[in-house]
Amino acid sequence: MRVKDIDSQLLSDNYYILNKLTFKYLMSNGQWVTQMREVYDRGDGAGILLYNPQKQTVILTKQFRMPTFMNDNTDGYLVEICAGMLDKDNPEACIIRETEEEVGYRLKEVKKVYEAYSSPGVMTEKMHFFIGEYTDYMKVNDGGGLDSEHEDIEVLELPFSEAINMLNSGEINDTRTIVLLQYALIHNLMEAQKN
Repeated sequence: MRVKDIDSQLLSDNYYILNKLTFKYLMSNGQWVTQMREVYDRGDGAGILLYNPQKQTVILTKQFRMPTFMNDNTDGYLVEICAGMLDKDNPEACIIRETEEEVGYRLKEVKKVYEAYSSPGVMTEKMHFFIGEYTDYMKVNDGGGLDSEHEDIEVLELPFSEAINMLNSGEINDTRTIVLLQYALIHNLMEAQKN
């Protein structure tokens, strides 16, 4: 083990948990050094790209993200995949629940394609990435998120080609969304149904 003597100091637990960690780390040259990191623990998340190969469409969301507004996103809105935080459920149950809450579609099955750390230099979060086919018959409500969580989510059903154009132009700049749109391209999710 190359890490020992971990000391954790709570800095904030207002919404999620922010700790200051001081620890000893064994360098590749054999020297032990003391390092300090702030680590943000907000739990793990799940996200999904909803796609309809018959209509050649995808469903994305648009919502205000304050941290992006504070870092050069002039209106603070991001176009994103449907996503949410795991509560006490597993990633698959989470994304099925979030899909119905955020975009109004009730899915019976999803396919997990990746899991990855979101920002490993500062966050503990691991994202679970899914894809799922949808049809108009699966729509059970208008979506928009939960009032109790003060969510204000716009549901976007877009032609896949338009989503890719938005990706290429930089209009879509959410990493999770980029990952799943590129997955759809690499794996030709829309090609099998074009004819």
